[in-house]
Amino acid sequence: MRLPLRTAYRKFAREEGRTARGFPTPSRKVELWSETFAEHGYPALAEYDEPAISPASRPDLAREFPLILTCAKSLRFCESQHRNIPSLRRAEPDPVVELHPSAAAARGVQEDDWVQVRTPEGGIRARARLNRNLAPDVVCGQHGWWQACPEVDQPGYPPYGPDSANLNLVLRQGPSDPISGSAPLRASLCEITVV
Repeated sequence: MRLPLRTAYRKFAREEGRTARGFPTPSRKVELWSETFAEHGYPALAEYDEPAISPASRPDLAREFPLILTCAKSLRFCESQHRNIPSLRRAEPDPVVELHPSAAAARGVQEDDWVQVRTPEGGIRARARLNRNLAPDVVCGQHGWWQACPEVDQPGYPPYGPDSANLNLVLRQGPSDPISGSAPLRASLCEITVV
């Protein structure tokens, strides 16, 4: 279905009555200092907090899990859907974890090897893809792999167990962010080994 929508720019500057619409904040301005946060006991100005599980905050875990795992979705699929569509699955047949070539070389990993991504929560399988744009200590996994695609002879993946590709299985759901409640999906510790 197509709709003739127009992209609207500078919505904040549109006049409503005799004044500009502004932003959806109490002051109607971009707020770097948030009175709303301050009123609820949170810092009014954003502060950096080291993730609760990182090489700096948990050096004891970093010895066994020296890499930092982040995650992203594949642009070919819609979140965890559509891996059963043959044209999409032909283009991206397997779950992927990206890592820097130096991290791969240090672990004996070659492009397209099946590897295990192991965190303190468990392990999953994925294909290695080398990416020079990542920091040498960062790896990037994909979520959403479960559907089979029989038309192109591609398997589904179980939600649990050694053959799982379920990235959520190996990511901690806490400690969550105290303001948004968001789980720490972008900064976990991991190690990569060839399967």
